[in-house]
Amino acid sequence: MEYTESGGEGEPVIDLAQAVAVMLEKFEVIHDMLHGFEFKDVWAHGTHEDKLQLIGDGKEFVLGLEDGKRRFVDAVSSLGKAFSLAVPHADALRIRDEVAYFQTVRAAIMKTDTGRGTSDEELDLAVRQIVSKAVSTDEVVDVFKVAGLEHPDISVLDEKFLAEVRDMPRRNLAVELLEKLLRDEVRVRFRRNLVESRRFSEMLQSAVIQYQNRAITSAQVIEELIKLAQEIRDAKDRGQQLGLNEDEVAFYDALETNDSAVAVLGDATLKKIAQELVGTVRRNATIDWSLRESARAKMRVMVKRLLRKYGYPPDKTEHATQLVLAQAEVVCEEWAA
Repeated sequence: MEYTESGGEGEPVIDLAQAVAVMLEKFEVIHDMLHGFEFKDVWAHGTHEDKLQLIGDGKEFVLGLEDGKRRFVDAVSSLGKAFSLAVPHADALRIRDEVAYFQTVRAAIMKTDTGRGTSDEELDLAVRQIVSKAVSTDEVVDVFKVAGLEHPDISVLDEKFLAEVRDMPRRNLAVELLEKLLRDEVRVRFRRNLVESRRFSEMLQSAVIQYQNRAITSAQVIEELIKLAQEIRDAKDRGQQLGLNEDEVAFYDALETNDSAVAVLGDATLKKIAQELVGTVRRNATIDWSLRESARAKMRVMVKRLLRKYGYPPDKTEHATQLVLAQAEVVCEEWAA
């Protein structure tokens, strides 16, 4: 989309006609995606509250399309790049308000998107500054307001909040919101417990994939995610119930406590092993032990020796050792600091 002056040696010069052509092509792609969804009049003439409502409605519509999030985000990103090159062409000015709406819906989607990041954030802001004054440049699209919720400081584990989400009329938006909040909750709450982090992350991913593949409805996945939130809430009390601290619970989980080890050894013995593992790992933690093969081998020997001491099932020892070492890596850097 560019050429250079002075026989290829000068500064790049934008091919305006090509930029306009690409812009209009991407514009039509987005219009086709939004077929049946009316937004122009409200976006042009509605009140601030009307426009806020329209952002949420647009996001809900896009999320209801097959692979809608990815297709819409990619298309709007391409449109924004072409638009920034086409301004101030008359065709660009003609569609600027609609481009502003697309960009704003895209921004709302990106605020709850956990997989893509916001690499085009600066471009989005620049384009919104160019295209329209319908949305002030310092306005933040609050995902909770767009979702129709009035509690931006809530906990995803709060029963009142979960009930409010269950009753949200925008079902696709409710799914998106719950997914983001739960993913954040798992990352923060179980950052020191490898097994629980993996378990809850896999449960969350499984529910979302079923929903994306249309194997379950939005209402069904909302119930699945609410059930998951309740399980996460209950998990926070496990340490107190077991009589173990946070680190001891993490190593206890790494011992495959839902497997045959419980039947063979009993819960009390597994707790003792977990407590001794914490002491062993803490005493031998070094900043780079996970990177040095000799240190790692030494740690492996100590873990296996401890498991053998308590009669841990031999057929489960290797896998348990791998889990314990992986869990040790999670906490070791902090302990060695």
